[in-house]
Amino acid sequence: MIKISQIKVNIKHSREDLEREIRRYLKGKNTNFTYKILKKSIDARKGDLKFVYSVAVKMDQSIENKILKSRISNITRYNDKKYEPEVMGQNKMENRPVVIGYGPAGMFCTYLLSMYGYKPIVIERGENVENRQLSIDDFFENDKLDENSNVLFGEGGAGTFSDGKLNTLVKDKLGRNDFVLETFVKFGADESITYENKPHIGTDVLSVIVRNMREWAKKNGADFFFNTKMEDFTTRNGKINKIITVNTKNGDKMEVECDNVILATGHSSRDTFEMIYNKKAIMEPKSFAMGIRIEHPREMIDKSQYGKYYKDLPAANYKLTHKASNGRGVYSFCMCPGGYVVNSSSEKGRLCVNGMSYSGRNSDNSNSAIIVTVTKDDFPDNTPLGGIRLQRELEEKAYNEGQSHVPVQMYGDFKNNIASKGMGEVQPLIKGKYTYGNLRNVLPEFMSNTIIEGVEEFAKRINGFNRLDAVVSGIEARTSSPLRIVRDEDFQSNILGLYPCGEGAGYAGGITSAAMDGMKVAEEIMRTYAPLTE
Repeated sequence: MIKISQIKVNIKHSREDLEREIRRYLKGKNTNFTYKILKKSIDARKGDLKFVYSVAVKMDQSIENKILKSRISNITRYNDKKYEPEVMGQNKMENRPVVIGYGPAGMFCTYLLSMYGYKPIVIERGENVENRQLSIDDFFENDKLDENSNVLFGEGGAGTFSDGKLNTLVKDKLGRNDFVLETFVKFGADESITYENKPHIGTDVLSVIVRNMREWAKKNGADFFFNTKMEDFTTRNGKINKIITVNTKNGDKMEVECDNVILATGHSSRDTFEMIYNKKAIMEPKSFAMGIRIEHPREMIDKSQYGKYYKDLPAANYKLTHKASNGRGVYSFCMCPGGYVVNSSSEKGRLCVNGMSYSGRNSDNSNSAIIVTVTKDDFPDNTPLGGIRLQRELEEKAYNEGQSHVPVQMYGDFKNNIASKGMGEVQPLIKGKYTYGNLRNVLPEFMSNTIIEGVEEFAKRINGFNRLDAVVSGIEARTSSPLRIVRDEDFQSNILGLYPCGEGAGYAGGITSAAMDGMKVAEEIMRTYAPLTE
């Protein structure tokens, strides 16, 4: 096969138009070929937007060789390498592997282990995705927070009730990234996620995929325990040998003998972090970022990004960064085109927000987090749990400012440090109840000033970004894990048999990278142990 890059076609183009451009590079109108799209993006650099494709083309080998000999700069040899994990372990596995948490890292670790005969046991503190949706709806409508099953906890992890973004900066020569995307397609996603420049699924479709992956794993030997939280574990000679769980609905206890425990809890399992810290797992504080959500009219963002083509294209993304005068970074994060702000609280008396989109991305507003870097020097203490303490302090302030609801404010009032008493043209689109407030009472002064400087700078790149009636809400505090659980080259903690994994452990930053990290841990277990026999 050959790869043709930088094929440019008009925004309004057909499949036939793309194939015509491919033929132009092949120097033959009647050449028989098949092709698949490798990448699709938008080039807006010269003002006249174009779609840009990379495709893999298969045809007669002699013609491929002839084309390659012509040394056209954007045509290269293409090897369609598929991900194939090594399964070579010989050691006998005395007990089934246990996966703690069924977010992206836990899902893909479970998927691989089930695929190759290791029959994992999955422990998930939240509900399955069907019941989790009901609990979340009850929280949005009636303020009934289930601290174990909510926007952050439950089957599928926090990403299931977000935008479902699948882009990652992780480079992986083994093809794990492609495997993740292809697996999502296998279980219900649209094939376009395998080649879109910034692929996303949307919470409505992702919920279906999560359920389908669970049912597949069950048919292939996995067992699932929902509403079940690991509250303790024991060790023998420095190696984990048993976990103790509690049912979050009825309090029943269960003990599970184990030798290999994959800790894939996500970035908000604060009680679990505290427990394993007290068990002397080596951990360290980690820099992360916090700030607010900002909402603009989707049409305004689309026009700024796409110009005259804004009605012909999907809701527009943006990615904005700035180094502030105080030396801190301020940037947009988890941008949700045509989306909603979500009350993503997980602890009573504390409040935080996130963003989400459905697959259509067709709400009236587009939102993103505008966040500021914080380091261990900003934490209230220098322990590995110091970042959690900072999160909790600010989330309590947000809860009090909004009187248990999401505090919202017009950007102009945020700049002037006064509470809003109403909204302008932009109306909040928020899942959960909200009330007017002053987010300057929530954020540290350095954070507020940095956000304002950032928004004013971003307005130079997106017209109207600093409009006075843009809606801000907060606090966005759960952008990534505030700590890292140290692991060695074989992915184990200093407590042998404990495999810290994914975003919560500090080794990933999104759905795709967390899924890939889960795969790496599964691979390590498969390299060490033979599959289980009946």
